[in-house]
This record gives sequence, structure tokens and C-alpha cells, in this order.
Amino acid sequence: MLKLGLLLLILPLLVLMGVYFWELGDVRACTLDGGYWDYRAGVCRDTPQPFVSWLQRYPWLVNGGMLLSVAGVAMCMVGLYTKRR
Repeated sequence: MLKLGLLLLILPLLVLMGVYFWELGDVRACTLDGGYWDYRAGVCRDTPQPFVSWLQRYPWLVNGGMLLSVAGVAMCMVGLYTKRR
């Protein structure tokens, strides 16, 4: 139970950070080229675009990842609380 809890605690955070930094690399490349990032379409444009937060664009990914992490914390607590056989 403890190993599965640790996996559920850490893996969703690594996936969220990976996807976030992948998109951030695209945003920075667009900005360095003199463009404006369109967060909704995921492309570089010539005109300024409004900022759309990650939670508005990917609610299932963010909320699901956090829910899995909380479930992982709970499983870790149960795994540490119970005695081993």
C-alpha cells in the first residue's frame, strides 16, 4: 500500500510539471521570436492574445492530478499506520 501511495503521490505531479514546462518552452520560443502565444489554440500569433489559465484549459488534468496525489497521501498514511506482517 505504501509503494502504491508513493507512486500516486509523485507521478501525477511529475506529469503535470512535464506538460506545463513543455508548453512553457513553446511560449518562450514564441515570445523570443516576437510573437504572442494563443493559449486556447496553442499556436503563436502576431497579435496580442488574452491569458487563459491552465486550470481553465485543462481542468480534468489539473484536478485529476491533484486528486490522485491526495489519494496517494492517504494511502501512504494508511500504509505507515498499519503494522507489517
